[in-house]
Amino acid sequence: MITLEDIKKNPLVDSFIRKGNEYLGVLGYTEHSYRHLNLVSSLARSILERLGYPEREAELAAIAGYMHDIGNVVSRNDHGISGAVLAFTILNSMGMDPDEMATVISAIANHEEQYGQPVNNVAAALIVADKSDVHRSRVRNQDFATFDIHDRVNYAVEHAFITVDRDKRTITMDLTIDINICPVMEYFEIFLTRMTLCRRAANFLHCNFELIINGSRLL
Repeated sequence: MITLEDIKKNPLVDSFIRKGNEYLGVLGYTEHSYRHLNLVSSLARSILERLGYPEREAELAAIAGYMHDIGNVVSRNDHGISGAVLAFTILNSMGMDPDEMATVISAIANHEEQYGQPVNNVAAALIVADKSDVHRSRVRNQDFATFDIHDRVNYAVEHAFITVDRDKRTITMDLTIDINICPVMEYFEIFLTRMTLCRRAANFLHCNFELIINGSRLL
């Protein structure tokens, strides 16, 4: 069976990650390279493990998490769709089981809030893991005076944690935001659709989604 370690050793995956992140940098987007992908991969796996899902399903979530942004090498627009097509070609050439391949590519195709849906457990875990990675370390622009709203929101987040309570069936995103940089309302201005998608994803996993910002529960 194909593992996450096999995926990390694939030269096509590695090239698409590096070049996709490079192209996004040219366009002024936040970091979408190894730090982000390894974190999302680990979180997606952890979410399913902590909720008691099968180990292999958690491994597929880790694979989807690592590969979910390879479509950026084609274009930022609809990169979930293009990433799924690229992932199919790569995974098929590696000999992945067709049913497992279908699970992974559908998760990749559905991770963006513009059109994504939690169509399976792997997709649901990937959505929550991806949308939770909001942090100042992702901001590439070093000129604060030229920050756009996305730069400000990401830079304002000092800490971001996901906690999973299997007994209470809750998935909680806990953020610490410097409100001198970004008011909480500004966070919701650009992330409301993402939080809505996270809630749908948590519900798919038979959990409630909770959002805590600076110690106050908002969802």
